[in-house]
Amino acid sequence: MSNFIVTTSPHLRAKTDTASIMRDVVIALVPALIAAVILFGFRALLVTVVSVVFAVLTEFVYEKACKLPVTVGDWSAVVTGVLLAYNLPVSIPLWQAAFGSIVAILVVKQLFGGLGRNFANPAIVGRIVLFLSFSKTMTAWTAPKFAVDAVSTATPLAIMGNGGEVPSLLHMFLGVKGGCLGEVSALALLIGFVYLLVRKVITWHTPVVFVATVFVLSFLVGGFDAMYALNQILAGGLMLGAIFMATDYATTPSTSSGRVIFGLGCGILTVMIRQWGSYAEGVSFAILFMNILTPYVSKWTRTKPFGGVKA
Repeated sequence: MSNFIVTTSPHLRAKTDTASIMRDVVIALVPALIAAVILFGFRALLVTVVSVVFAVLTEFVYEKACKLPVTVGDWSAVVTGVLLAYNLPVSIPLWQAAFGSIVAILVVKQLFGGLGRNFANPAIVGRIVLFLSFSKTMTAWTAPKFAVDAVSTATPLAIMGNGGEVPSLLHMFLGVKGGCLGEVSALALLIGFVYLLVRKVITWHTPVVFVATVFVLSFLVGGFDAMYALNQILAGGLMLGAIFMATDYATTPSTSSGRVIFGLGCGILTVMIRQWGSYAEGVSFAILFMNILTPYVSKWTRTKPFGGVKA
């Protein structure tokens, strides 16, 4: 009995840490960056670098000024910078990309206590702040290099909203369409999704339920048109949001059933905003709203400890 040790939970600990998880996310985001550079040119890389640099600098300066431990080594600020850049048009002024990173890190993350204490995904809030503040530049779309006509300068969601003809499913799957620099190529995003699943960084629950919900509801409201539903999946930021932002550890439920509910809510809200709202896109607003509900979803789906009573 001399080796009997009494400790508080958790008793089983994973070998991974925050830095390794965030590095895996960055690796999973690389295919989308490569696709963006191919489709839009090296300015896509420049926007991403500026966004990342200001995200990291903001975190470093704030923590130094407040005499807090410097956490830039955990790569979470890098992930925020990349995700914010992926939600921006390639033509956005660089100072606006920098401003969005400052808002994301300073206001949403650090002022709430740092990583794990933020109430919402910082990149999503940064994107929404930029969209509401600079709507003109945030909707100034650039045609990909391989676009065959000028219609590709508008997002397919906007084209559908105006009753126009959208690019083919193949073009949208590959990324030959207008849109934010990191959202256009579904193929690149799916490569990242598979990587994160293999590395067990995320689970399938939220992304699959999110996308499936949008497909089913779009199929119903679109008059049982499967092509319309597929366009809704490939046309906007659904894939980027479902895979990389709706799976954020700090702002989404930790239980499997909670993740299913989270994905379902995101899907319903996205379709509602797209169909009956004033914005063509609704993914960011849907995820933000569900981020706010995450504490309640986690409480409702909390499991009962073995031998205990449900909290």
